[in-house]
Amino acid sequence: MTSETVLDIFKEITRIPRESGHEGPITEWLCKWAEAHGLEYKVDDIHNVCIIKNAAPGKENVPTLVLQAHQDMVCEKNEGFEFDFSKDPIPYVIEDGWMVAKDTTLGADDGIGIAACLALLESDRPMGRLECIFTISEETGMDGADAMQEGFFTGKTLINLDSEDEGQLFIGCAGGEHTDAYFEHGFENIAEGSKVLELSVTDALGGHSGDDINKLRANTVKILADFLERNESFQLVSINGGGKSNAIARECKAVVASPCADVLAADFEAYGKLVRAAYSSTEPALRFSVRECEAARAVESGAAGRIIGALAEVPHGVVKMSPDITGLVQTSTNLAAVSSPEPGVIKIATSQRSSVEAELDALVEKVAGIFRNAGARVDCYSKYPGWKPDLKSKILKDCVESYRRLFGEEPLVLAIHAGLECGLFLEKFPGLDMISFGPTLRGVHAPGEKLELASMDRFEALLDDVVCNFK
Repeated sequence: MTSETVLDIFKEITRIPRESGHEGPITEWLCKWAEAHGLEYKVDDIHNVCIIKNAAPGKENVPTLVLQAHQDMVCEKNEGFEFDFSKDPIPYVIEDGWMVAKDTTLGADDGIGIAACLALLESDRPMGRLECIFTISEETGMDGADAMQEGFFTGKTLINLDSEDEGQLFIGCAGGEHTDAYFEHGFENIAEGSKVLELSVTDALGGHSGDDINKLRANTVKILADFLERNESFQLVSINGGGKSNAIARECKAVVASPCADVLAADFEAYGKLVRAAYSSTEPALRFSVRECEAARAVESGAAGRIIGALAEVPHGVVKMSPDITGLVQTSTNLAAVSSPEPGVIKIATSQRSSVEAELDALVEKVAGIFRNAGARVDCYSKYPGWKPDLKSKILKDCVESYRRLFGEEPLVLAIHAGLECGLFLEKFPGLDMISFGPTLRGVHAPGEKLELASMDRFEALLDDVVCNFK
């Protein structure tokens, strides 16, 4: 096993469609891969895959080790870029030491974890029995881990390969939940003499709603909603922005009709200058634009006021930092998206995270309460548990010793604010000893996602050493 082998397998994976909820092609590919390599495999009712490699001669008494990655990826692309995630290969380039998808997500989260598992499975390195688990729909609700049945794997030690900073070993994560609101509304005629404008906030960096929530990234939905909430001389025709619930909104557009459109446009331009100045160090490309357009009708004014008011009131960002671990976000919320899934309905999608369950529950109820008070139907779903750190973990001890021996350095041992499937695994398989690590990724869940190639050498070396010396 080499980092080049892992990268070659990942390049093949970038050609396979695997959007969350549509993992059929990658599931089928994994099964065919196992068959081609003469390896035992099984698929459960929800399409999680387990590929098994028996112990090498002399390693029969080594306990089974479980390696785990998820099949799906977040599918986001830049506006105007023609691309179909259901069939097109991910367009990437290699430059300046990085593998980069400039106009789409790369899918190294967690395709690189899949590739690392397969590279070990096909290698002739001496190791004990491996069970490699590939779950579905991790990005949208951890559905695969949540539905996994007892006995799908037998190992008592698990290495999760879904982390994004080489040199960091993760032994804990936040729990989370989704909170969505549905506003039903009627329509009204656009007032005579009004001009219709499209107000846009675009070209924000976006990013992961866990890992990047404390990096002062602009949330375009929040920015546009705050502007609309401060103005009254318009009718709302539509508002759409953001994408996946676990990504920070990069683009948002509102179509409005106003009898004083020129004044509204000037106010928006002035507002944009203030916002760009506030985000000058973190959002250099943030753009505000206005254009004239056409519309036949508007959202009924009472409903429009309640929708805009809720978008402006609902919180976004860090709620509390950890009092125990410097720099770790303890609790946060993401105003992820606003859309019109059908005529007469506006949907607002949010997600909350916390490493303290009571704080998570309170934050979900606060967000839900804002939406309910504004007259929305609220759906809270896909709650998943956090993963409490175990500093006495044997696999942690193994990984720290391996890292020291290989690189002559101390790895960082951390918890992460993002959600990992480890919390669900621990709930379903009590006593499971776990750790998570990976190569360095940047910009996950947003176009421009990239993989640092130099980090692959250390990631591969650590994984290979830990697996081959496991006992």
